[in-house]
Amino acid sequence: MPDLSRYARSRAHQERAHALIPGGAHTYAKGDDQMPEHMPVVIARGEGCRVWDLDGNDYIEYGMGLRAVTLGHAEPRVTAAASRAMEAGLNFTRPAAIELEAAETLAALIPSAERVKFCKDGSSATTAAVKLARAATGRDLVAVCSDHPFLSQDDWFIGTTEMNAGIPQPIRELTVGFPYGDPEALRALFASRPGEIACVILEAVRGPEDPTDYLREVQAICAAHGAVFVLDEMITGFRWDARGAQGLYGITPDLSTFGKALANGFACSALVGRAELMELGGLRTDADRVFLLSATHGAETSGLGAAIETMRICAEEDVAGTLQRQGARLREGVRQVTEARGLGDYFGTAGRDCNLVFYTRDADRQPSQPFRTLFLQEMTARGVLAPSFVVSAAHDDEAIDRTVEAVDGALAVYARAIDAGRVDGLLVGRPVQPVFRRKNGTVWSAESSAAGDGAAVATSPISNAAPLPS
Repeated sequence: MPDLSRYARSRAHQERAHALIPGGAHTYAKGDDQMPEHMPVVIARGEGCRVWDLDGNDYIEYGMGLRAVTLGHAEPRVTAAASRAMEAGLNFTRPAAIELEAAETLAALIPSAERVKFCKDGSSATTAAVKLARAATGRDLVAVCSDHPFLSQDDWFIGTTEMNAGIPQPIRELTVGFPYGDPEALRALFASRPGEIACVILEAVRGPEDPTDYLREVQAICAAHGAVFVLDEMITGFRWDARGAQGLYGITPDLSTFGKALANGFACSALVGRAELMELGGLRTDADRVFLLSATHGAETSGLGAAIETMRICAEEDVAGTLQRQGARLREGVRQVTEARGLGDYFGTAGRDCNLVFYTRDADRQPSQPFRTLFLQEMTARGVLAPSFVVSAAHDDEAIDRTVEAVDGALAVYARAIDAGRVDGLLVGRPVQPVFRRKNGTVWSAESSAAGDGAAVATSPISNAAPLPS
């Protein structure tokens, strides 16, 4: 059993946090319900691929700020660039020169970026894309990929999830779903709602497959029906390729959104796309004016400085290639130890090597939150914080090899639970829970095996597919 005294300060901190912060954190995927009950792990600092908690425990970390930290924590060149920008002032009454520099840097990388608008989070960017599509088409419905579990915190998307309290039913009915990889299903959706769908929004891809043919069909379907094709590259952008998935696969969406890896953890996201659409939120048109993206901190200079340097590093140093190679090393190491312990039917990895997640199954080979929690418990006790296996460029061979050793040790305990048919006597506390669930408190569901950012998610009501978290 793990030594729970090693997490005493983190537990005390979280008791105080819950008294002031709803949920104890500002991001649901970082909530205490996503970790073993007595091992909340509150981070004090990070460097490269390692972090230290309030108790002084050190960990090799995966997931890296929900995939936002692609180069590693506190990357010195990015920190220096942000610092230089801050030293010249953070915010002004008029646009700062760095705003154009950042826009030009992004446009030089992303083929479809005829216009660029920066903001601070992914939800703002995707919601702006939906607003533009509705304004351009005069239509209300939004078609979202049901297999992609998170596209925005705003009502048009959250209304499709189990966590839809506070969202009026008429708003929920304005979003319709379709499955990934099935163009005929999308055609049928358009046929069932003729002239009503403003846009189709989806991620480019999550797994290792080549999505080129499918994405081209989606684009053609949108064009045939006068809808806007929106590609969400929050995850794929800079992680798949410095040009985004669209550059890698030769796709030109009408609008696309970037964030996460754009500034290596600094708050910066972007909406880019065709000029005639984007200018609806500008000044060079006589069309009805669209209140697109306008925020006091939207072009705060530190985030833009970090983004410029991050984009430069990604373009010049083949960061995406490093992520692929290190992820492949991790995947193969995990495969070997899993097979050696005879657990191939119960535990494994999925996804593209640069974006690996893991799945956990019980003795009946069914997705299991309790077994996921047991694995998290044993990995955390062995100095690896792994809500996913998403690597950064800072994950060197030593870190990968140490992780594989930790996986082997954790699977030794996992195997005992499989043999027993339950986690009783091995798991301390309650299982982790889905983020998107109907009730707060200790209610949990085994509906999804909760892989990815550590945000366990239940199946979306607009799809029968169990999604992976964003």
